[in-house]
Amino acid sequence: MNEPVPAALRVRCRPIRDADRDAVLNLIAKSGFGGTREFWEGALQRLAEHATPAGFPKYGYLLEINGVAVGMLLLIASTVPIDGRPRIRCNVSCWYVWPAFRAYATLLVSQALKHKEATYYNISPLPHTIDMLTAQGYTRYCEGRFTALPALKLHSPKVRITVARPGILLPGPDLPADEISLLLKHGRLDCLSLVVTHNGRRHPFVFEPVRRNRLLRSAYLVYCRDIADFLPVAGPLGRFLMRRGFVFVSLDANGPIAGLLGHYAETTPKFFKGPDRPRLGDLAYSERAVLYLRFPPQVGREE
Repeated sequence: MNEPVPAALRVRCRPIRDADRDAVLNLIAKSGFGGTREFWEGALQRLAEHATPAGFPKYGYLLEINGVAVGMLLLIASTVPIDGRPRIRCNVSCWYVWPAFRAYATLLVSQALKHKEATYYNISPLPHTIDMLTAQGYTRYCEGRFTALPALKLHSPKVRITVARPGILLPGPDLPADEISLLLKHGRLDCLSLVVTHNGRRHPFVFEPVRRNRLLRSAYLVYCRDIADFLPVAGPLGRFLMRRGFVFVSLDANGPIAGLLGHYAETTPKFFKGPDRPRLGDLAYSERAVLYLRFPPQVGREE
């Protein structure tokens, strides 16, 4: 007798819905990303609460084979201020597909990259995926990181540093409403959102607390308008952070930063694809704040 011919696989790629959370958590558990199920439940909840632009998925995309979830890609879509205009930026984050169905992984990528008006960026590619990113049209924009000791910068100007809290910030020409919203939202994500007033103008800064070891913490610059804004106020800002336990400040960079004492190292490169090249010092609404800020210290991320 002839063997029966298996039916064709039904392959579907669609946005992840609230009802898919358990399926996504099961895929993450197989992926080896690390972290407990409880941690990832919290990460998905933060995605659910994130203000996603209309027409973009709340969580990302799910790959189904014959109705079974075999792959997923998390995507953080956000509206961000760029040169005074609202623009859409998407952080392509962790993805996983069952090994038997890796040939269909390109469906996840093609779905994720279908919005031509958006800028996509990947800030934590694994080494073996870098050639694939280049083939997909991504461009490197950041090669490394500068770890500074800004508290040691002397002869600094007088500034006023305020922790951003609801009700104390009023919009104005030097601090528009969308930046105030950015500061407050990142503060709710447990970032340290600050406003530095220098020469009569307010400058926004967002730092991610990072534990380098059991005793030492550093602050990773997640958002500023320009790295050049950090340099004049680095001394008082560094001492403000040091009093709160943050000795070092890490900044995305493509080489040593003149005027700062510290060390530059090439680390995991960052890539983008789309109309708006990301600025160094702008990882607002990225996986660092939305997904991983509460990552368990024993698992941690590379620093």
